[in-house]
Amino acid sequence: MEAVSYLLRVTLTDRPGSLGLLAMALGTVGADIRSLEVIERGDGFAVDDVVVELPNGSLPDTLITAAESVEGVTVDSLRPFVGKLDLHQELELIDAVAAARRDRLQVLVDLAPRSLHVSWATVVAQSGDEPVQLAASGAAPETPLTRADWLPLSEARELDADADWVPAPWQELATTLAAAPLGRSGKALLLGRVGGPAFRPSEVARLGHLTGILSGLIQSD
Repeated sequence: MEAVSYLLRVTLTDRPGSLGLLAMALGTVGADIRSLEVIERGDGFAVDDVVVELPNGSLPDTLITAAESVEGVTVDSLRPFVGKLDLHQELELIDAVAAARRDRLQVLVDLAPRSLHVSWATVVAQSGDEPVQLAASGAAPETPLTRADWLPLSEARELDADADWVPAPWQELATTLAAAPLGRSGKALLLGRVGGPAFRPSEVARLGHLTGILSGLIQSD
C-alpha cells in the first residue's frame, strides 16, 4: 500500500523522552517518522518539523489527535509534504537501536560516530565517586575517565576540553567533547572529535533531540 507524506510542525516540552513519546503516539495510527528538524528551542520548549508517512486512505487528522494525546505537545500545522526527503543518518541509528534485542548501548556507540560525525562515542554513568564506562565504540580512547564533574547532565551541551577532568592524552590530541543525558537514569552519551572542530550549537541541539528519542528505548539497559 502506498504511503502519503505530511509535514507536521509541533511545539513540545523540551525534556528527555518527549520525542520518543511522540513517535510512539504517531505509531499507534500507523504513521512512520521519516525525518525531523529542529526549528527553534526556547525556555523549556522546542519546535520541530516532523515528516511522517501515513498509509494511503488514512485520515491526516488522526496525526493531530495522536500527537496531541502526548502531554506537552501542540500541533502548530499539518500539510502535505511534496518536497525532497532528507533522510538523516541519525534516523538509521534510531532504527538500529530500536531493532536491537540486546546490547542497545553498544549499538548506539558503534553507530553514533558515523551518524554524528565524531571520532568516538561512549556511554558513561557515575558510580560512587568515579565514572564507569558502560559501552564504547572501537576508536574510543584507552585512557579511562577517572572524573566526570559534568555528571549528571540535564541537557545536551559542549564540554570544556581543557577542564581538569579531561585525561591528558585526550587533550594532547585536541579532542573536542560533547555529551547528552540518556533519560533520567544518570547515563550520558559522550562524544569525542579528535583534532576538532568544536561542536556547533546546532550539532548539540541535534544530539539532544537524538538522545531524547533514544531515552525511552534504552532506559532499561
